[in-house]
Amino acid sequence: QVQLVESGGDLVQAGGSRRLSCAASGSIFSINIMRWYRQAPGKQRELIASITSGGVPNYADSVKDRFTISRDNAKNTVYLQMNSLKPEDTAVYYCNMDLSPVKGYLRNYWGQGTQVTISS
Repeated sequence: QVQLVESGGDLVQAGGSRRLSCAASGSIFSINIMRWYRQAPGKQRELIASITSGGVPNYADSVKDRFTISRDNAKNTVYLQMNSLKPEDTAVYYCNMDLSPVKGYLRNYWGQGTQVTISS
């Protein structure tokens, strides 16, 4: 059984920084792409950052130059460093991974989400 567990969500002042973590546990053969999504109240869930198994990142325009995605393959963990936070960054943040629990079988997994609230 594979689980993704996020941590790091909190109440942060505008202009501040926060780092989110998401660790995968359980039966894991390999992890391909790792992603961060967010969902603000009343809005659709949006993809904000992704990183390939080789470490190549990609960002949505809304977070480019402020957020940094990284991964530690030895720990099966993805991070999201968030800087220069704005009230519009307030959302539930979800990690998502394309993961193979066994060789030759690929499946998509979601974490439970962590709340980030930015106060103005």
